[in-house]
Amino acid sequence: MQRTGSVERTTKETAIKATVNLDGAGLSKIATGIGFLDHMLEQLARHGMIDIELEAKGDLHIDFHHTVEDSGIVLGQAIAKALGDKAGITRYASVELPMDECLTRVAIDVSGRPYLVWRVEFSRPKLGEMDTELFREWFQAFAQNAGITLHVENVYGENNHHIAETCYKGLARALRAAVAPDARQAGRVPSTKGSL
Repeated sequence: MQRTGSVERTTKETAIKATVNLDGAGLSKIATGIGFLDHMLEQLARHGMIDIELEAKGDLHIDFHHTVEDSGIVLGQAIAKALGDKAGITRYASVELPMDECLTRVAIDVSGRPYLVWRVEFSRPKLGEMDTELFREWFQAFAQNAGITLHVENVYGENNHHIAETCYKGLARALRAAVAPDARQAGRVPSTKGSL
């Protein structure tokens, strides 16, 4: 069974469509109109080994907020759709992701109970054209709509680009491990409740 999901969402602020394949080769085709966000979502695909196609048309003439947040919403919904009832997945994963002077810890529970803990600070207001405060907005929207508990903590680091990139690469590696099939589950939902 192929684990794929597609979602289209149109509001007065954005029009976004996304397709994911959880068992892909890390291929991506991303076009949000925000260069740095495109770069981060390409990292998510490549290091998560998730094929991602995402196209967003948003009100960038106002600011990047709606496009960033709504991209997280739609991508999260596509991931949730691809996971279905979550039968047979590993469910939990954590990773410490280094990049030069920077280290970020990401822990995930594909639980159906969305929650974000975000312990990441930036020393600059922008990376490229993107406001650094919008990274939390993207992770919040993604966690809520994917239905995952997500903890992201930058343990240390100085370069803001490295800090942001380790958050996305850490998410990619943790998500890859958490959604991977667990042969010992034998197709069961990984919960004593019987559903997630």
